Amino acid sequence: MRKLSILLFSLLFVMSCNTEEHFISDEKQRADVHDDFIKKMNDLPEGDLFSVFSQDLSTKQREALEFLYAYMPIGDITDYSGDYYKRNVDAAFMARETMPWGKNVPEREFNHFVLPVRVNNENLDDARFVFYEELKDRVKDMSMYDAVLEVNHWCHEKANYKGSDIRTSSPLATVKTSWGRCGEESTFLVAALRSVCIPARQVYTPRWAHCDDNHAWVEAYVDGTWYFLGACEPEPVLNLGWFNAPSSRCLLLHTRVFGRYFGPEEVIEHTANHTEINVVDNYADTGKLTVKVLSHDGKPLQNVPVNFKIYNYAEFNTVATKLTDNNGLSWLTAGKGDMMVYAASDGKFDFEVVSIGDADTVTLVLDKQEGAEFLCEFDIVPPVEKARIPEVSQAMREENDRRFRYEDSIRNAYIATFEEGRKNVYAPDLDDDESLINGIMEKSWGNYQTIKDFLDYATKKDMRGKAVSILSNISDKDLRDVTMDVLVDNLDNTVVVDTPLYEAYILNPRVSDEMIRPYKKILADEFASVAVSFKDNPQNLVAWVRDNIEIRNDLNVRNIPMYPTGVMRALTADSHSRDIFFVAVARSLGIPARIDKVTGKVQYYDNDNWIDVDFDNVATVTNTEKGTLVASYITNGLVDDPRYYTHFTIKKFNGNTFDLLSYDAKDPGMDVGALYSDILKNGLVLDPGYYVLTTGTRLFDGSVLCKMSSFTITSGKKTLIDLEMRKPSENLKVLGKFDADSKVKLLDKESIVTLADLCGKGYYVIGLLDGGSEPTTHAMQDIGVLKEDFEEWGGIMVFVFSDKKYYDSFILKDFKDLPVNVVYAFDENNLFEKAVSNMKLNDKDLPVFMIANADDEVIFVSQGYTIGLGEQLVKTIGMTGK
Repeated sequence: MRKLSILLFSLLFVMSCNTEEHFISDEKQRADVHDDFIKKMNDLPEGDLFSVFSQDLSTKQREALEFLYAYMPIGDITDYSGDYYKRNVDAAFMARETMPWGKNVPEREFNHFVLPVRVNNENLDDARFVFYEELKDRVKDMSMYDAVLEVNHWCHEKANYKGSDIRTSSPLATVKTSWGRCGEESTFLVAALRSVCIPARQVYTPRWAHCDDNHAWVEAYVDGTWYFLGACEPEPVLNLGWFNAPSSRCLLLHTRVFGRYFGPEEVIEHTANHTEINVVDNYADTGKLTVKVLSHDGKPLQNVPVNFKIYNYAEFNTVATKLTDNNGLSWLTAGKGDMMVYAASDGKFDFEVVSIGDADTVTLVLDKQEGAEFLCEFDIVPPVEKARIPEVSQAMREENDRRFRYEDSIRNAYIATFEEGRKNVYAPDLDDDESLINGIMEKSWGNYQTIKDFLDYATKKDMRGKAVSILSNISDKDLRDVTMDVLVDNLDNTVVVDTPLYEAYILNPRVSDEMIRPYKKILADEFASVAVSFKDNPQNLVAWVRDNIEIRNDLNVRNIPMYPTGVMRALTADSHSRDIFFVAVARSLGIPARIDKVTGKVQYYDNDNWIDVDFDNVATVTNTEKGTLVASYITNGLVDDPRYYTHFTIKKFNGNTFDLLSYDAKDPGMDVGALYSDILKNGLVLDPGYYVLTTGTRLFDGSVLCKMSSFTITSGKKTLIDLEMRKPSENLKVLGKFDADSKVKLLDKESIVTLADLCGKGYYVIGLLDGGSEPTTHAMQDIGVLKEDFEEWGGIMVFVFSDKKYYDSFILKDFKDLPVNVVYAFDENNLFEKAVSNMKLNDKDLPVFMIANADDEVIFVSQGYTIGLGEQLVKTIGMTGK
């Protein structure tokens, strides 16, 4: 029957070639897409996943659906219906017909940047239909250029920036919450632009070079040209955002284009799902680096992955991978700064740090292997800033600022409704913990009604305590977008087991970074006949998963998690979704299970031990004796207690590459790494194996003094190493002058004072702020993490706003945990202009932070986006000895 269906699809394809209404006009490309579609059908024989093609479809509909299905990751096929994609195809075609620019959008740009539903790794929703209805009349009489700007204004009405975890909320969930991180804001804007037939794509710097973290924004295609813009951060013109300057310091900027894409950009990689392209040339000065990979005896090696890495968060993070050709060569265009290149094959590896632009070619000889001892020091230098900033008239800026404030008021009025909706949930007569319940409701944001309804539902079933446990164990983001059916499924269908692990590892529906959907009743029913066998010996479940779930990582290249029910339906998954599925089945049957947050291992709990799951070796269950790592800290005089991710990381060799171990701070409310004193000072238990320790001292200009060393952990033994933070060779120097007699107006006293009068004779920190842009938000978060350090120093930190509108917007951000020695003030003496002139800064970007003294000496300055600002301020203050 299946072979008959495939033959029928092929016959329909041949017949359609004689019609005029094609989705893809080029006959060869159309045939290639059809061949890829047939291959996908053969790859996924289970679950009746292609039934939509049995419907009465036009040629154009059929070809568009074939295009989508040919390149979707597995989960998009298993977890969403064919009718959902058919509706999206029809909506995209309708927008092309109804929007005035629609018919002028080239076929290539429409197919790859309008039609696809997925933008990133978000949960898919009905955003295209909702957004089209809201936006069509608003932009229909505009030029395409102005429509892009207007859609972004609309997005700003709906959402603003706030950091969160790596899972990407859907566009409608971002609207409901009223905020999102940059990846969510840009996903939202791309979806909005596509809904009105404006080609759009998400652009990422996977890692900054001059500071930690990453960033995403949007490019929109207007009349033959790609322009960029900051999502939910409207500007008067395109190609303008707070990131103009930092993007000029990027090593790599890329976007993943749905399907097989043949555009003008440099291709990093073609995959079964997407084409990854490199767009760094549009933003920064670049050079081309060629990497030659040789065996230990000097022979060129082909088809070897070459990893291009950027130092970020105290590790060298892989941002691009390209295979070597028949001559052992691979290449990449990148910004003119320092990258690491790494290659490995058959357990042999080599690496080198290279300055792009200075070196054209580097040779890697794969002569290192597990156990090899090495100790390396690198001085990592990021690209220099060369911002390209378009001109904006004063009138345009003032009008944009006016609209910006009005859009803030619309969004803030919506947010204000949450407070009323969250009332009367705490129930003291039901033994509620007031702070716990109020905290849950506060974190739910626009999803408060779902949480409220769930608690009411549970109370009626006399299960309120169990419901509160569910809500306490899922993530903060889950509280903002979880649905009622998920919560009810876990309340009603989670078996009760007497174990202290019950709440976290059985009741809790969250496993990893997946979007939670109902699975417990479905999986419990599916495995009811073998539940006793699996519970008596969980290795039987391991064996079932190994024998029945086919692993096809090539069909889900980005590891976008499938729903556990989708894995069950298709009996095919990528390894990450397989792991989530195993844990979901185990929990559905009452077996404690998890994916370990440090190592990423799949584990179940049995006989008072966490047992590592090995799908390749089901017959044997062993608990290998671990070893212990103790590190002695060699200080650089700047950091008293190094922090994981900020100052150091540990990676374990997997046979070809090194995998990062994850150690978060003890306080789950702190989005930072663990302290050295908490994990390494007194001994860290590790699996036996080969490891590398990386440390880095980030300097004010973005450069890094890095050190890497290898070590080996042996079962039952203690390994002693040094954790050394390299010390800068230069002492503090005066960078420029800033007038301490400049005047500010204090907000709390409304008195006008000079900086010298306010701050005294010692050093002070001055921050020139805007109303809470993403760079300012990151700065406040960084400073808040080191609140105690700033308070122990005791000097004045004066945060200055140019006018009240900035301050009012800033306060609405509700930054918590800022030091008590922060003083707020208004600018009375054009401080920003003085800083620009005296410190040779650009005249566009806020915030600006300086450390200065009453003698007008500036010893630290930072402008714009700088992750790790708090630590840089603390380090500089420490170097003053005051």
